[in-house]
Formats: sequence, structure tokens, C-alpha cells
Amino acid sequence: MRTLFKNLFSIAILLLATATVQAQDGQQLFKAKCNTCHMVDKNSTGPLIKGAKQKWTDAGEGEMIYEWVNNPQTLIASGKSTMATAIKSFSPTDMTPQQVTKEEIDAILNYVDTYAPPAAAPAGTDATTGTATAPVATVPDYNGNLTLFYWLLTAIVVLLIAIIVMSSSITTLVRSDYFRKKLKENGQTSKVIKAIILILGFTSLMSYTNHTLALTFMQPGEAEKGTPWLLVESMDLYFLIAINFTLLGVLVYLRRMFNDFMLMARPAKHEEAPVAQTLKKINTILTDAVAIEEEHTILMQHEYDGIRELDNNLPPWWLWGFYGTIVFAVIYLFNYHVFKTADLQYKAYDKEMAQAKKEVDAYLSKMAMNVDETNATLLTDKEALSSGKALFAANCVVCHNPNGEGNIGPNLTDDAWIYSPDVKDLFKTIKMGTPNGMPEHASKLNPIQIQQVASFVLSLPYTKGVEPKGKVFPKESGK
Repeated sequence: MRTLFKNLFSIAILLLATATVQAQDGQQLFKAKCNTCHMVDKNSTGPLIKGAKQKWTDAGEGEMIYEWVNNPQTLIASGKSTMATAIKSFSPTDMTPQQVTKEEIDAILNYVDTYAPPAAAPAGTDATTGTATAPVATVPDYNGNLTLFYWLLTAIVVLLIAIIVMSSSITTLVRSDYFRKKLKENGQTSKVIKAIILILGFTSLMSYTNHTLALTFMQPGEAEKGTPWLLVESMDLYFLIAINFTLLGVLVYLRRMFNDFMLMARPAKHEEAPVAQTLKKINTILTDAVAIEEEHTILMQHEYDGIRELDNNLPPWWLWGFYGTIVFAVIYLFNYHVFKTADLQYKAYDKEMAQAKKEVDAYLSKMAMNVDETNATLLTDKEALSSGKALFAANCVVCHNPNGEGNIGPNLTDDAWIYSPDVKDLFKTIKMGTPNGMPEHASKLNPIQIQQVASFVLSLPYTKGVEPKGKVFPKESGK
């Protein structure tokens, strides 16, 4: 009974641990649901949400934060939440309801509360001009990730089918009259009960952890040419790999359980299997050990307190390994220090870094990603403006409205500009954001996309909207 209780307790602990570790990726959820209006570490269109959960808890409304995210207007209208009423006055724009679960909200809040800004990467130096160059942001290979995603998903399906087949085989065997009869004869019924409990535990574990990560599906008009329909991040692949290993472990365990049940019903004869004989021969070859029956031939003459020593040979595997290290040391010495045919670590590192820089420069040149606020140009072709329009609709309409007439943000179609209508200044504003509430977009858009959005904004016709803000510039100065 005590052993049965331990098994049940172990299953409960395993389920609890899995619930803690299951992959609700707070960073991806934040970018998908909140990043349009909120920033992680400061106020933006929406207020700073770092520490928000603790503030709601301190106000005695810890559970209401979930209702606020799902139905903010309903919560405000009910008048039961002082926090909701206080937040409403932060911005004239209403909080948009979000279709997220309680676990996803916890994941987002946990990510925001534990967020630490990344250390600034040191700028490189151009070897020819001596000028500083900005660090290059790496972009995941979404096409390659999608291919791996398909393979891992196929492996999961195959493993699930194998687990179902193996579970059915075990169930059929346990229910057979022949098996029950043999168990009663061998007195091993309790082992079967424990095994069945473990099967049920694995089944419930699989169903309990059946959650998916926040994969990013491209919306109409959002995808660039050559972009896959599903953006699979590296964390998604790691999660699928973990699922594959878990299912493989379950399958191996069920296979072993099936073999154990078969041995319960039909005990194996105690004969040395051919595999054991083969292993014994391999052990003899590797160790050069003398059989017990022949040990008298290698007994040494000295004796101490009735103990005598055997004059065994060194194991061949150790001896040849020792000879191999000597050969390796000689080759290494001549290769790196005498003939210098191979580079030492420092020289090899310098060569690899130089080659990597050439590859990065070639990639940036090929993909035309070497655009920044110093060399951005105004695009006028229809394809670029169409892409800019789609990106504007996905990222900017919340604050500037669909036609750019302004809402929380200023009117983008009149001649008044807070900063400047020059495409380079507009590129910088979109990329880095501004202190007055404009969020940065460098984490969401690549340089080409930022240039397309800036060009589209400068192409917008005048639309009456919010009052002009800033200094009036002639419209031609942006072109």
C-alpha cells in the first residue's frame, strides 16, 4: 500500500511540475498581443505594465486583472474596480479586449516583471574607414524552421500512433483470461495494478500538457514576398523537440512494461542468451582478463596476510588509448608548432571573424538591409508603397487612424510636423520611437519595412483630423 501511495504521489508531482514548465512563451505573447500600445520598461500609448499584477493585488483586486484584460469596458462599467477606473484616465483611447486565457495572461505578466534590458552590443569598427558600424540583428530562418516544424510534427504523430498501439496491446494482454490465470499462479497481481496506474498517469499527463506555443500566423497583406505562412521561432522548435523526447520515453517505458508482463505470464528459461555470450567475449577482448579457472597461472609469489596478487596484463583498450595519445601529441606538435600548417586559436579566431564579417556584409548587401537613418531614401514605386500601407495598417492605425488623420498620435497628412517630414528623420522616429509616447518599431520591423512605412506616410493625401501639432513645413521638403 505504501508503494502504491508513492506511485500516485510521484504522478501528482510530475503533473504539477509539468504545469509549471509548460511553454507559455510570455515574450511572444507580449509581442503578439500588447506591443502595439505597451512597452516593457516605460510608458507608451498604454501605461507601464511592469509590476501591474502586484499593484492590482495590493489594491485587493488581484483576480480582476484577468477580467480587465479580457473585458476592460465591462469592468469599468460595473464600477467595482478602482484600478480599472484609474487606468482609464491614462489615455483617451479605450483598452482593446484581448482573447487570452488566464495562463497566457500570467505568462505575459511574468515576462514583463522579470524583463531585463539586453546589454548593448559593442559597435564594430570598419577596418578600411575606421568608422563605427552598428551591430547586426540576426533574423531567424523561418523557411528552415518551418521545414523542421513539419518533420517534428510528423514525428509526434508517429510516436502517438505507436503509443496508442502499444497501450492497446498491453490492455488486450491484461484483460486476457490466460494472463490473469498466470498472474494468480505467480502471485504478481499487485505489479500489474501499479503498472496500470502508471499508464493512466502517463495518459493524463499527455492530455494535461496538450498546449501549443503562440505560433505567429501571417495576416492578409502582412507577409513579405518569400515569407512562409507560419513563423516558427526557435523556441517553438525546442518545445516540439521536448515533446518528441517525452513521447519517446513513454513509448520505451510502455515497451518495457509489455515485455515485463509477458515474462510474468511466461517466465524465461534461465539460459545464457547469445547476446550475453557475445558481450562476454567482447569483455574478454577489451580487458584481456584471465578466466577464474586459469588464475592460478598468473599468481605472483609474494603473499601478505593470506592475500596474493594476480599478474594481470594492462587492458588492451587502455594500452592502445595511451599509445594513441602519444601519436596525437607528436602530430599536434608538428602540425601547430613545427610546420605551422594549421592556425593556433587566436589566428583561427581572427580569420573566422573576418570571414563572418564578409558574409554579414554580403548578406546585408544582397537583402538591402543596410538602410538606416543616415541613408534612408524616399520610395515611390507602387510595390514599396503597397507594402508600406499594409505595415501601416498592422502597426500604426491604433494611434494615427487608417488614413493618418491622427487619434492619440498626431495627424500625419497635414504640413505640421513635431520633428521633421524628411524621410531620414521620419525613419529615425519610427525606428527608435520618441519620449512623448511614440513606441520603437526596430524590434518588429526590419530596415526595409521601416523605409517603406516612412515613404507611405509621406505619400498620404491630406485628411482632416486632429489639430496640427509642431512646426509647419512645406510639403515638398519631405520629397
